[in-house]
Amino acid sequence: MKNFLFQQQWNWRAGGLALGFSFLVAVALVKPIGVSTQFVIMDGIIWNFIADDIIIPDPAAKHGYTSPNPYLDKSGGKYAAHVAQPLNYGFVFVLAMVAGGLAARRMQNQNEPRPSPATSPGSGFDPPSGQRCLAAFMGGILVLFGARLAGGCTSGHMMSGMMQTSLSGYLFAFGAFAAAVPTAILLYGRED
Repeated sequence: MKNFLFQQQWNWRAGGLALGFSFLVAVALVKPIGVSTQFVIMDGIIWNFIADDIIIPDPAAKHGYTSPNPYLDKSGGKYAAHVAQPLNYGFVFVLAMVAGGLAARRMQNQNEPRPSPATSPGSGFDPPSGQRCLAAFMGGILVLFGARLAGGCTSGHMMSGMMQTSLSGYLFAFGAFAAAVPTAILLYGRED
């Protein structure tokens, strides 16, 4: 029973295989996974709560809704429909990611040894907790802005794209690693 209640930390290979299998099942059974669009949907939900003229029912629109906002109105009001009816696959998937992360953290074995701060990534960049949280939050905003500017995130472009053998998925993966590897070496140095 104890092993059921507490999970062990997976190594990167097992985690990568599990992630790849999850994407394969999602692409095969439902549709490709993408996450960053759902943050736009959340913004639309908040905006529509404040100003009730952002999402307008329109039986003539392809998806039954329209919006004066061009982004929400694109693809025949597809995003406007998701704002009006947010309980769809993508939005529930993002909520499940957050809930799953919280559940995994709660179930993690508290007796498992953790890396010391001196050996954990970013150990040379450990400002006080509030500053680090603010920096992570601002970094997240920049990443999300870049993802929407690119028309999707690593989940959609790289993971789901490569799963569907999309050339753009492979190009995105090449570009992401071409930028990430030198940046990591610059920030953390090489391991000998």
